[in-house]
Order: sequence, then structure tokens, then C-alpha cells
Amino acid sequence: MSAAEQDEALQQALQRSYRHGFVTDVESDSLPPGLDEGTIREISRRKGEPEFLLRWRLAAYEKWRQMEPPEWARLEIAPIDLQSLS
Repeated sequence: MSAAEQDEALQQALQRSYRHGFVTDVESDSLPPGLDEGTIREISRRKGEPEFLLRWRLAAYEKWRQMEPPEWARLEIAPIDLQSLS
């Protein structure tokens, strides 16, 4: 079978619907991208954390917000947009 025929066969196989019946149901949670106080509160609420731990996390978040990004020696690294991460 030539490379072109293999590619065509692969494309046809990928277009077919899955028919073997195996599924993996994985429970997941999601939040909008970004990190703010509301996100921290929601994560803590979902985890059922005690109030002292929420206060600790919020205090750590405030300290993190005040930090300057590191300046790497002799490296040119583009700034990371942490608010786009989810």
C-alpha cells in the first residue's frame, strides 16, 4: 500500500463514528479562565474547605498579586498571561 493509500485509509477510519462501545465517564469541574478572589472562593467552596484555609489562600493570593515577575538572566521569556489559564 502506498503512502497516499495509507493516508486515505487513515482519513476514512477517522471519519467513522466510534462503534466499540467503550466509554470513560470522568467527572470534571471547570471554571472560567483566570484567577481572582471569586475563583479562589469557589474552589474552596467546592472542596468544602474550612474558613481558616480560605483566609490563608486569599492572603497568599494577595501577596502573589503584589509580586513582580522574575527577570531571568540572559533569557528572553515572553510574559505569561496567567489570566488566560484555566
